[in-house]
Amino acid sequence: MAIDERLIGALHLTSGGASEELGAGHRAFQASTLRALLDGAYDGDVTFAELARRGDFGIGTLNGCDGEMIALDGRFLRADVGGEISEVPPEARTPFAVLTFFEPRHRLAVPPGAGFDELCATIDAQVGEEAIVHAIRAEGRFTSVRCRSVPKQSKPYRPLAEVIAGQRVFDLADVEGTLVGFRFPNLGLGVGVPGYHLHFVDADRARGGHVLDCGVGAAPLEVEVDDLADLHVETPPGIAIGSERLTQAAVDALERDQQ
Repeated sequence: MAIDERLIGALHLTSGGASEELGAGHRAFQASTLRALLDGAYDGDVTFAELARRGDFGIGTLNGCDGEMIALDGRFLRADVGGEISEVPPEARTPFAVLTFFEPRHRLAVPPGAGFDELCATIDAQVGEEAIVHAIRAEGRFTSVRCRSVPKQSKPYRPLAEVIAGQRVFDLADVEGTLVGFRFPNLGLGVGVPGYHLHFVDADRARGGHVLDCGVGAAPLEVEVDDLADLHVETPPGIAIGSERLTQAAVDALERDQQ
């Protein structure tokens, strides 16, 4: 397995829930790994009170794979299986989350009528450094946002692919809101999802979920991007860093609309 040399100095993997603090600005913190989540490791050892010290912007889930988490402007929100938004209590825990203190380095506009693929292509064309992680915030009005969420799981936990097969998909029409997420390079190691992983919350903080597709409304979509020069990954005790790359089919099953 080959990893881009530019990632070697930026990727820090720590097992056992180390307590090292990250300085603010252009850094990302990740609790656990995608590979662990894929394998059904849905119990975490990090509380949202602890996550708040790691970042004010990001995505993830809650213990038991209980819905989709959106961190925006320092608030931690949960989209339940029906897409309804609620505040996450500080004592709740997460098996997987990616956070940063968002400080945009790029500002760009996505044209009216653009779909999900054009949104991603516009960012790709204007933001370089494909080998590092980027945080993405996009605000505006959408003709539609297709979202999903999943129901809370019970032990013994099933693999994530089986959980997603039972996902709830719903469409939000003519809605104003914010896309929150990241663009990951293919790090290998089963660390994160290569490509774009975005969640959505509407302007009223009432509805949202994991984004499967979207359409930009009549005005350009305002996008901000932060270049994250450092990715710090902490794994719970007993969770190992993997070595295999995710296949494109696996990524598509996790990220895009399969209906």
